[in-house]
Amino acid sequence: MKSAQVKILNHLGLHARPASKLVKIASTGNSEVFLVKDGKRVNGRSILGLILLEAEQGSRVTIEVSGEDEEQVLARIVELVQNKFGED
Repeated sequence: MKSAQVKILNHLGLHARPASKLVKIASTGNSEVFLVKDGKRVNGRSILGLILLEAEQGSRVTIEVSGEDEEQVLARIVELVQNKFGED
């Protein structure tokens, strides 16, 4: 398993549009993806789960990826977050 801690940078946080972008990446790989915030762990392939994580701007979130292509999937998700989900 690979993991990385990221800070949510975009102004509106992890709302529906960025969640759908993250789910798209998580769903294309052969790895399981989970996000953890304040002890709450949700499946990275669930838009509703990601929204319920309530990750607003400035939140610290841990991304956990486990599987065949974990390094590539993790790198793509970290890049997405660092690029503010293409927003702002």
